[in-house]
Amino acid sequence: MQRRDFLKSSAALAALIALREETIAAPGDVPRRTLGRTGQSVSIVGIGGYHIGSPHVSEQEAIRIIRTALDSGVNFLDNCWDYNDGESERRMGRALQGGYRQKAFLMTKIDGRTPAAAQKQLEESLRRLQVDHIDLMQIHEVIRPSDPEQAFRPGYVVDVLKQAQKAGKIRYIGFTGHKSPEIHLSMIQTADKHGFTFDTVQMPLNVMDAHYDSFTTKVVPVARKHDMGILGMKPIGNGLILGSNTVSAVDCLHYAMSLPVSLTITGCDSMKILNQALTLARNFQPMPQKAMTALLSKTANAAVAGQYEKYKTSHMFDGTINNPQYLG
Repeated sequence: MQRRDFLKSSAALAALIALREETIAAPGDVPRRTLGRTGQSVSIVGIGGYHIGSPHVSEQEAIRIIRTALDSGVNFLDNCWDYNDGESERRMGRALQGGYRQKAFLMTKIDGRTPAAAQKQLEESLRRLQVDHIDLMQIHEVIRPSDPEQAFRPGYVVDVLKQAQKAGKIRYIGFTGHKSPEIHLSMIQTADKHGFTFDTVQMPLNVMDAHYDSFTTKVVPVARKHDMGILGMKPIGNGLILGSNTVSAVDCLHYAMSLPVSLTITGCDSMKILNQALTLARNFQPMPQKAMTALLSKTANAAVAGQYEKYKTSHMFDGTINNPQYLG
């Protein structure tokens, strides 16, 4: 990376640090932040839904991870209709029994874009999760240039979610994506054009992102202006970032949590990984700008071509590419 490009990233980071969210916590507790315009209080770390449904994780272990997280002060749970053919939602639904639903701010996502597909997936998510309502429903994988306009067609996914909101089946509406900040910006602008503001937006925010087609510098400031709750994901790039041999997992998570986000979602497929996240959260202090800049310096060269952000540069993470029937 050329020096001028790195300096540009550093200057953008300095501006973002001024937007950091206030964290509120008693000593030893998991801090919380406000989830944008929703006004809801959420833990600064959330538990990713994909990993708890993975074949190498037993159902018993998945339930233990979720319940331990909730008992420890984490209240944000992430999931998606298509994770592990629905097993992630089914396991989470079982974990939420016995009074655990009351401890959770529950989020899931749907892929369906047509009215029929969106409605079907919404109802299936409610059944799998064994709940009468979902706190936050997000439109999953807004990764195609045509997605924003399609979402706002009369009767399509945004209208389906609005009707579900009126019926009390969901509380808030957001969207996610991992491909391009320009598509995220288009989704926000398209919503503006239709007189609608999303409650939340989810995107990959990590030590590599600042250098290449950056959600951090392009989308976060715009989302903040709209008072949207900002959900950071892929703090370790699904493990890919560690392959660069430039930063540690703890550094990655600490950096991501120190950005101006409502929370950072991290995948936990073992109690060891969960405890690592809990320890960092309980002892959380925002990373100083000097330390964040040092991490950007370490990752600058490795990040140039997006080789450790395959979700941006390949179809490796595009779940919907295998099911075009959901998209219409």
